[in-house]
Amino acid sequence: MSDIHVDVEGRTLKLSNLDKVLYPATGTTKGEVLNYYAQVAHVLLPHLAGRAVTRIRWPHGVQDMSFFEKNKPSGTPSWVRTVSVPTTGSRSGSGPGDIEFPVVDDLATLTWLVNLAALELHVHQWTVTRTGRPRRPNRLVVDLDPGDPAGLHECCQVALLVRDKLVERGLVGLPVTSGSKGLHLYAALPGEMDSDGTTALAKEMAEELQGEHSRLVTATMTKARRSGKVFLDWSHNAGSKTTISPYSLRGRERPTVAAPLTWDEVAAGADDPLALEQLRFEEVLERVADQGDLFSPDAP
Repeated sequence: MSDIHVDVEGRTLKLSNLDKVLYPATGTTKGEVLNYYAQVAHVLLPHLAGRAVTRIRWPHGVQDMSFFEKNKPSGTPSWVRTVSVPTTGSRSGSGPGDIEFPVVDDLATLTWLVNLAALELHVHQWTVTRTGRPRRPNRLVVDLDPGDPAGLHECCQVALLVRDKLVERGLVGLPVTSGSKGLHLYAALPGEMDSDGTTALAKEMAEELQGEHSRLVTATMTKARRSGKVFLDWSHNAGSKTTISPYSLRGRERPTVAAPLTWDEVAAGADDPLALEQLRFEEVLERVADQGDLFSPDAP
């Protein structure tokens, strides 16, 4: 298929190779990926707004090489909002250690990035000011990563335990499938702690659960100790670390999504190993149409 030009919110974009297959196992094309992101944008964009976005791109499909991209790519349109974020050890401003990230605040920017085969969109737990200065984190995240033969079933069991730890600290957890193997749990924060503080809080909860449920939970990063357990990765709260955004596709064999869940679904998955699985993009679109944004603080 030849390139086409489309109008997206007043911006003219050239979309290319729409029939290129990006997920060979399912035959999912670049055009279908663009369509997914266009349809899910109304719930995705609020969770990307104001956040520097790291992308993982698969120009030739998920069966081929991928690469991380933090800096804005060459040829970035002048209308794309970018922010110069100081890296660890550099001072704010436009110093040599800064990274100029794109910020995805609108559908046109989202479409432009996805057309570059940016299947995965990763963000920090903090937002930026208009000048690119990182604010204090406004959310905490715990990554539940199962070590074989543990899987999503065990992650659901542990997620209920993490939820209780959050409640003890006056926080409300929101569960999201990772789109890969496990789950992510988020909790909104008032912005009083810095990244070191949120990292310490997440690590504290992980180590408590490791002590209380040592057969099921580990807070240790050593992979050799994860077999059959769920690793509670608290490190995603570090200022330099990113996590896959809710509603982002994953570059896996099949087009799965980091999909928000209800706690009833997590409880069902904890009881029955067959009750829950990673969700494909078609399923996520159906869920959004039926349930709205389950990652919203106002969700049921």
